[in-house]
Amino acid sequence: MSRLIGLVLLLAGMLYPFAVYFGLGHIAPWQFALLLGCLWLLRGLTGERRPGSLWMAVVAIGFCLLLGVVDSPALLSWYPVLSSGFMLILFGVSLIYGMPIVERLARLTDPELSDIAVRYTRTVTKIWCLFFLGNGLIASALTLWAPLSWWTLYNGLISYGLMGLLFAGEWLVRQRVRGRA
Repeated sequence: MSRLIGLVLLLAGMLYPFAVYFGLGHIAPWQFALLLGCLWLLRGLTGERRPGSLWMAVVAIGFCLLLGVVDSPALLSWYPVLSSGFMLILFGVSLIYGMPIVERLARLTDPELSDIAVRYTRTVTKIWCLFFLGNGLIASALTLWAPLSWWTLYNGLISYGLMGLLFAGEWLVRQRVRGRA
């Protein structure tokens, strides 16, 4: 059940910019807050106890409560910034405590990583941190100074395209690094 809720929350996050763009004339901000808040509440109540899951749910529910009380269309645009902030914190904290996220993912397929591979995964985790920082800053700038159509285009399409390019670029680099090793 928790995986299904996580998947629905991920899908809702990806479709959120389009829902805001097309739904703003028909759905009040407090209604967006209610739907999003319910998803985060379910995630918090049924989610696996992974690092960060509870505090992310609490912060997201707090954002939804604020959005519901203020009922401001302008506040709707800050959700992608919040999401990028979550990812930046998760990846960044993993560099300080425990195993970096990219190393954890790499160990799913290769439990015995070499020292070179461990350093490489640490570097890739840092690159993802920079990506999420930049993504959050761009989303913030668009929220503050751009029309809703630009905000929607970036947060609903371009940012995911950039993530895909980063994934693909990292995969190509990894193949070259493996070929040399």
